Amino acid sequence: MPQTSEFTDAHGVTIVYDVHAAEGTPRAVVQLLHGVGEHAGRYGALIDALTGAGYIVYADDHRGHGRTGLRQHGGPAKLGRLGKGGLRAAVDAVWQLTGIIREEHPDLPLVLLGHSWGSFLAQKLVNAHPEAWDAVILSGSAHLTPRGLNAAPLNARWESKDATGYEWLSRDPAVWKAFDEDPLTTNVPLLKLFGPIEALKLYGRPAKNLGRDIPLLLIVGRDDPVGGAISVHKLADGYRSRSGLTDVTTLVYPDARHEVFNELQQREVRADVLTWLDKHIPAR
Repeated sequence: MPQTSEFTDAHGVTIVYDVHAAEGTPRAVVQLLHGVGEHAGRYGALIDALTGAGYIVYADDHRGHGRTGLRQHGGPAKLGRLGKGGLRAAVDAVWQLTGIIREEHPDLPLVLLGHSWGSFLAQKLVNAHPEAWDAVILSGSAHLTPRGLNAAPLNARWESKDATGYEWLSRDPAVWKAFDEDPLTTNVPLLKLFGPIEALKLYGRPAKNLGRDIPLLLIVGRDDPVGGAISVHKLADGYRSRSGLTDVTTLVYPDARHEVFNELQQREVRADVLTWLDKHIPAR
């Protein structure tokens, strides 16, 4: 069972996070960033795979989300809303947790793994603090420009009279059902949750000349409506041409949709992540 802890951010919001211990001698720490409208508890299979391979995993429920959101808003009605400080405060809170991780594990490599909105937060953190990360994995990400990030309804291509509204997440109907029945998730669109001003703050390209050559893995489903393969390839090109990264790998999964860690080929995805980490994070 994970150890659940909390800290208070600069605006007085209590951020809840879990620490999952590694099996055997720890080789690194993975800081896991979940997506919008969800929470860290949806990543159980991925966390089990990581801890089984020797990685300590820190996973928080971001500002307004999951257990953090319940306490912040006094109930589930406003889950997904960031509250005072908006997107900047959400990024800062994640960075605050990074500081806690560094204090508790100063000698271990640190991997940043972000999915969807969590990958957008990760992009901003890498731009601002490239020295902090020994490897970065972005899942279901996008090139954060008006053309690269889809602003249309994400379920549009699967809409029908029988659609649940969750088809864009995965091909697995069990994932749709679990998301719908989860008391800590919300299907309210990001633009409505954040508001147009805060949503615009998501935009931004990889920084120029990061000064640190961080290994980067980008994984995406070919049918992901958030950004998709074309957008993620543009993101990879940006990290190479603008940021100066030389070790950038992009994996595109045929037929997969947005949540590759919840897709029908999720075992393959987890195996690919562990293989990539084995290459970049030496065993201790």
